[in-house]
Amino acid sequence: MKIKILLFFLLTLLGCNAVLAQDISLYQQFNGRYDFQFFGNTLNPVENSFQTSVSVFTQSSASLNLPPADQIEKAYLYWAGSGTGDFDVTLNGTDLTAERTFAHQRIIGFLTLDFFSAFVDVTTQVQTQGNGLYTLSNLDVSGFIDYHAQASTNFAGWAIIVIYKNPALPLNQINVYDGLQAVPDEINITLDNLSVIDNLGAKGAKIGFLAWEGDSGISVNETLRINGTALSNPPLNPVNNAFNGTNSFTNSSTLYNMDLDVYNIQNNIQIGDTSANINLTSGQDFVMVNAIVTKLNSQLPDATIALGNIDRQCDSRQLTVDYTVYNLNSTNPLPHTTPIAFYADGVLIGTAATVADIPIDGSESGQVTLTIPDNIPLNFTLKFVVDDNGTGTGIVAELIETNNEFASEVTLLVSPETNQLPPLESCNLGLGSANFAFSGYDDLVRTDPLQTVSFYETAEDAANGANPIIGTSNYHALTTPKEIFVRVDNGICFSITSFMLIAKNCPPTVYNYVSANEDGTNDSFFIAGLRDIFVNFQLEVYNRWGHLVWTGNNNSEDWKGITTKGIRIDGNNAPDGTYFYVLDLHDPGYPEPLTGFLYLNR
Repeated sequence: MKIKILLFFLLTLLGCNAVLAQDISLYQQFNGRYDFQFFGNTLNPVENSFQTSVSVFTQSSASLNLPPADQIEKAYLYWAGSGTGDFDVTLNGTDLTAERTFAHQRIIGFLTLDFFSAFVDVTTQVQTQGNGLYTLSNLDVSGFIDYHAQASTNFAGWAIIVIYKNPALPLNQINVYDGLQAVPDEINITLDNLSVIDNLGAKGAKIGFLAWEGDSGISVNETLRINGTALSNPPLNPVNNAFNGTNSFTNSSTLYNMDLDVYNIQNNIQIGDTSANINLTSGQDFVMVNAIVTKLNSQLPDATIALGNIDRQCDSRQLTVDYTVYNLNSTNPLPHTTPIAFYADGVLIGTAATVADIPIDGSESGQVTLTIPDNIPLNFTLKFVVDDNGTGTGIVAELIETNNEFASEVTLLVSPETNQLPPLESCNLGLGSANFAFSGYDDLVRTDPLQTVSFYETAEDAANGANPIIGTSNYHALTTPKEIFVRVDNGICFSITSFMLIAKNCPPTVYNYVSANEDGTNDSFFIAGLRDIFVNFQLEVYNRWGHLVWTGNNNSEDWKGITTKGIRIDGNNAPDGTYFYVLDLHDPGYPEPLTGFLYLNR
């Protein structure tokens, strides 16, 4: 024993240094009628400073004893030991693998000492089993204990932190912090996210520590302070030996090389405190702090907000937004008229307020219509902030003052741009009807290849996307001019444009051979593209001597070799031969008459 202590003393003279650790930080917070309890056990048969033969168990047991009215909310299992880590253990027959791990490395002279801790959320298992005996097994650090025994740092152990609720408890705030930090010589840990409202009536304000490798027989300058005041719980935890292998929950002093200690702190905090400083010093004893749990009386709401549906209309800068204000994980109702501010890219665009008091764990839904200023771009950040009077200032004291906002990226909806379409002309087939091909107009009108284009006969159909024109490559218009409506859709919004179909009077085609023998072929003087197109035309037929023999118009039949004017030689039948025609279309597009010859043969 004396040789072992002397060796440790010589190693410390060579110097020590921690080269790997994880700072203690907030892991989880609970607000409501909550409290906490620790239970667990060491795997060291005796304190490692006094071992005559080095050994560490691979399993140990501890009991959970909660009153019947206490309901388990969370249960966190931590285990730790010497070496680089054993991250697979068994709890009451259930195999567990670490969900989170921590590591610490300490160099003492020529020794490089590794330590580990592991974490698993065992809430479901502990809720199912409830009170009773818990055995942690298969935690094996035997491969490291001989090496660590050179510095008396061979250990292993486990603990479960239980957060429980009870309707008879006062409204408290429970904070669970974890990491892995160690002394000697000194560490400072800042516990943030606290909310101290009442330190006079907070008789249950307390702080609990899960620590590893403390020794009862080493107390060189070993102190534990909160906000500068030394903590003690005599006789179990004297002021100069805080981490000494004790369990405040069972009043045990044989929790070798681990500590489950709790201290009252109602006299060490002040109203308005949002953080606390933990200072741990040790001139010799090596202690690792793994978890810290605080309980403070705190009766405050906690306002949060979330956006729901954002209703946007195409080509509108108005938004209708659903939102919900929550008061979750709180310890007091959120008062009515709590202000809400609405921002677009940081610019205040509206305000509102809650209507009723929102109870603990309650919520209130609302809806607001906002107009986005013209100087805000189409893509912007919409932010809702509860407990904000429009100046960034809150009026309600809350448990957490930094979780009041909810932001969402919003894009205003704009109808697609389109290219202007020219009128489309086609030859008049009669009385203004015509055939048109505008299948290529979809490529011509779109400004983006992803746009979809469809054509409609009415503006109403285009707006509704109903009855699209199918045959755009051979569309027959009964009357012209006719407006065709074009719907250009970008998948969200659509634009409607149009173009005109115009039937133009194309030049008529004259077929100048007439065989007036009623055989069904060329029986009359036929001019294609004339009738019901040039409705005011006047057609005259002359014989080779220049005498007028026939006149016709849109209301008369075609010429069948019948003489209706001038001298008749063979009754009304005009003789075979060459004749001449004069076709006056009476159309602005054709100011001069069309002339030519034709041949009559019976």
